[in-house]
Amino acid sequence: MLHMVRSLKSNGKGAIILPHGVLFRGNAEAEIRKNLICKGIIKGIIGLPPNLFFGTGIPACIIVLDKENAENRQGIFMIDASKGFVKDGNKNRLREQDIHKIVDVFNKQLEVAKYSRMVPVQEIEANEYNLNIPRYIDSQEEEDIQDIEAHLLGGIPKRDVEALSDYWQVYPTLQQELFEAADRPGYLMLKIPGSEVKACIFAHPEFISYGKDIQAVFETWQEKHTPLLKAIQPGDKPKAIIHALSEDLLQAFTGKSLIDKYDVYQHLMTYWVESMKDDVYILVEDGWKAELKAVTNKKGVVTDYICELIPKELMINRYFKAEQAAIEELETKKDEIVRQQEELQEEHGGEEGLLEEVTNDSGKITKANVNDRIKVIKNDATFADELKVLKAYLKLIEQEAEISKQIKVLTQFLDNYVLTKYGDLTEDEIKTLVVDDKWMPTLRQAIASEMDRISQRLTQRIKELAERYDTPLPQLTSKVEELTAKVEGHLQRMGLVW
Repeated sequence: MLHMVRSLKSNGKGAIILPHGVLFRGNAEAEIRKNLICKGIIKGIIGLPPNLFFGTGIPACIIVLDKENAENRQGIFMIDASKGFVKDGNKNRLREQDIHKIVDVFNKQLEVAKYSRMVPVQEIEANEYNLNIPRYIDSQEEEDIQDIEAHLLGGIPKRDVEALSDYWQVYPTLQQELFEAADRPGYLMLKIPGSEVKACIFAHPEFISYGKDIQAVFETWQEKHTPLLKAIQPGDKPKAIIHALSEDLLQAFTGKSLIDKYDVYQHLMTYWVESMKDDVYILVEDGWKAELKAVTNKKGVVTDYICELIPKELMINRYFKAEQAAIEELETKKDEIVRQQEELQEEHGGEEGLLEEVTNDSGKITKANVNDRIKVIKNDATFADELKVLKAYLKLIEQEAEISKQIKVLTQFLDNYVLTKYGDLTEDEIKTLVVDDKWMPTLRQAIASEMDRISQRLTQRIKELAERYDTPLPQLTSKVEELTAKVEGHLQRMGLVW
């Protein structure tokens, strides 16, 4: 287990307070620290992000004390978890993935580059028993070094491309698709324009194959847990359900290149907190029932019905796609009519425009105004052009009104169909809607977004390198001199001589 205790901290008067509440003064802190280290009582130290707790913005740390097997302990396991957090208002917050990673790494004593390592007592002794984590773990990002020769002569440094080796191991031929040798050793040139890099990556067979492999991992997890989720019944424990789901998902993505298993885990935990947990609590309390709740206005009149477990959109997507498609087709036609109205108003509106007389103070054109104006000018030939535009606009207004009426009628029919279907749903249909149509597609889409992040990171880095060394310094200097000469020539022709 991971045991968390308060670290030694000053009371503001040159003293320290130990976890047991014993007060020491003077040089006691250094002596106690040295004594704990030498006796092997300190098992580990975990550095946390800053600004986690109210009342202090400084980074906190966890000191793990363990007397068991202390005499044989030859070092202290340190973790620098200071970069794993998310902003939450004006504070920072540890995500589920951050906590899980800390616990996993500590319990398994895993050494992870720039994150954790076992620090020998001898090394701590050489640092005068200072337990400041940055002395032992360098968690800083590697500096992005600018290549002077590439700035002068062009080309992308080969070492920068080779630094993307994690990607080339998964996409072994993609590098050859993107780069070719420059005119001198140690430098490469981009084969395609920078704007086409993302499309090239997305279309590459190895990227597509990798995406299918990742999707297959999720589908295997889905096939395993779908029956278990559909077997949820009153009395089950939601915490046990999410624990089984999340741990198995974490295990499924362990060892997969490029994709971080803790990022995948976080997608599940985020969805659990935002939506899935509420669904599961409903199921373990009430069973597989699609209960409707009335929505009322301020006057207490029922305006709609909702089902927390199964949103209306799920019902429509599974049972009423044709009806929804008909409504969407009408909405598309309505949008086109509105667009035509806007074009006429833009062309003929404003001062002295043909639609000026029917435009009210708020810039709107109403059917009543148009009809009134038509009555006034319909027998006057001098207003023929205006009459033509007015009739065209009136026709659009009438078409929009007719389509809006049809949309309202079809929407009401659809709402009635859906409401009736809620009452006819069988338990198996509810399980299909919740698990197959709601939970799993959401998680599948979340994991697919990780593939987008992978390609975005690679694309961004390649474009960054290409743009950085795209124009060598001599060309820039020559261009500046050329433009300077043009400006001076213009100024001289204007009589400005210096």
